[in-house]
Amino acid sequence: MTFFDAETEELDIPTIKKHAERLARDGLAGLVTMGSNGEAVHCTREEKMAVTQATREALDATGFTKMPIVVGATEGSVKGTIELCKESAKAGGDYVLLLPPSYFRTHMDEEAITGYFTAVADGSPLPLVLYNYPGAVAGIDMDSDLLIKLAEHPNIVGTKFTCGNTGKLTRVALATNAKTPSSEGSGYMAFGGMCDFEVQTLASGGSGIIAGGANVMPKVCVKVWNLYAEGKTDEAIALQKVLARGDWYLTKAAIAGTKQAIQSYFGYGGYPRRPLKRLEKAKVATIADGIKEVMEVEKSL
Repeated sequence: MTFFDAETEELDIPTIKKHAERLARDGLAGLVTMGSNGEAVHCTREEKMAVTQATREALDATGFTKMPIVVGATEGSVKGTIELCKESAKAGGDYVLLLPPSYFRTHMDEEAITGYFTAVADGSPLPLVLYNYPGAVAGIDMDSDLLIKLAEHPNIVGTKFTCGNTGKLTRVALATNAKTPSSEGSGYMAFGGMCDFEVQTLASGGSGIIAGGANVMPKVCVKVWNLYAEGKTDEAIALQKVLARGDWYLTKAAIAGTKQAIQSYFGYGGYPRRPLKRLEKAKVATIADGIKEVMEVEKSL
């Protein structure tokens, strides 16, 4: 998440750093700045770099010097995206997370998308993680054949499947010999895009998850992963059900709801930038109550 002053809507750097420190201490393997939950579309390029730099500084200051940062660096053009990838590297990023271009939707056929990612991968100093999120890009849904083809580029090292299609994830993970908890494989990363299908991601041969819900309940996300990796499948599935029930309240309420959930349970969070609306008190209370079960587990870990 990217945090803002409640009155001015300017970046709240101290809270951004505090949040990064909490997530690192609670066991996450890496952080994403300027993704969807990071409100990248609401931030200037300068703000994006300030958030990434602040996150790197916070991690380094608390001893997490090797924790990777993945930076959302999508822009509409090849030139602009490569420039943002270069700026992301200077700000302390280790990877970039990129959506396919979508503003000129009718012209974005497979050839155009392939050309975009190939050209960016050629010019980016940071490795690319592709971001398959049809809801954010006018319905563009990269299929497994396209993702497997793009994975042949040495600077394209993973995909985030926010499409929720575990069959697609399975095919890409198999074709790329993706990293799993038990095997380094080729090193390619097949990421589930939401924590409500974490076990399913593992069962599909996936490598990890990048999930908005991990901003709120990181310890539970880590616990589900570790239980499955340790062969405690039944326990992992049982806890996954608790996680999925709680995450649904955050998914429905989106960024504003996730921030208010953090506010309710951790004392910071605030509001998104306009035009996203602030939630009414009754809605905030409903979310807090809806995630109570999973948050009791979170606090016990």
